[in-house]
Amino acid sequence: RVLGVEMPALWAIVSVETRGCGFMRDRRPQILFERHWFHKLTDGRFDAAAPDISNDTSGGYGEPEAWQYDRLERAFKLDSEAALKSTSWGIGQVMGFNANLAGFPDVEEMVKAMCDSEDAQFHGMIGFIDKSGLGKHLKNEDWAAFAKGYNGPGYRKNSYDIKLAKEHARFKRGPMPELRVRAAQLYLNFLGYDTGGVDGWFGNKSLIAMNTYQKQTNLSVTSRLDNITFDTLQNQATG
Repeated sequence: RVLGVEMPALWAIVSVETRGCGFMRDRRPQILFERHWFHKLTDGRFDAAAPDISNDTSGGYGEPEAWQYDRLERAFKLDSEAALKSTSWGIGQVMGFNANLAGFPDVEEMVKAMCDSEDAQFHGMIGFIDKSGLGKHLKNEDWAAFAKGYNGPGYRKNSYDIKLAKEHARFKRGPMPELRVRAAQLYLNFLGYDTGGVDGWFGNKSLIAMNTYQKQTNLSVTSRLDNITFDTLQNQATG
């Protein structure tokens, strides 16, 4: 409603940015630490001592998830504010230095919100798109213009616009993700079961994970996401 766009466009963004899930299995937000931004925000004063986390050249990301937090922690000890601003956060991978555009008073409040919920992550993404004037490109399905504004001038290197267009077409064809299924997948992941992703589509891996969970918690193995299974999952994962 804020952007005046249909949901397939927004699903396309989160699918490309984080494969549709804002949290890791250990419940920390998905992040990516950007060494070239840390270099810019600290005037390069840490380049010589820590070139892998402070460098005028982008890249050198290394492994995803936990490794990114290791890099962030090292940068945080050097300059806490710059480190948080040099990191992209949550389901939409909004950069910390865009905290104000995303609707937060400062980067610290943004990070707290990103740790709290996917709702906060999603609304931060929407706020950034809105305040940056990128909503019009989503309405027009101008993926190149949107990619340039959202991901930077180097978007072509990773075919960002092409990936967005492809995902958008997939979501328009349908079926759309089911939020209840997606929530169950997220709970299963938090509890250590491999669902093959958190995408709102109940594929074979998700079915196996759910049946295994039902068996191990003495529930009836129904091969269905019935109310008892969902409620038990939710209580166990969030209680």
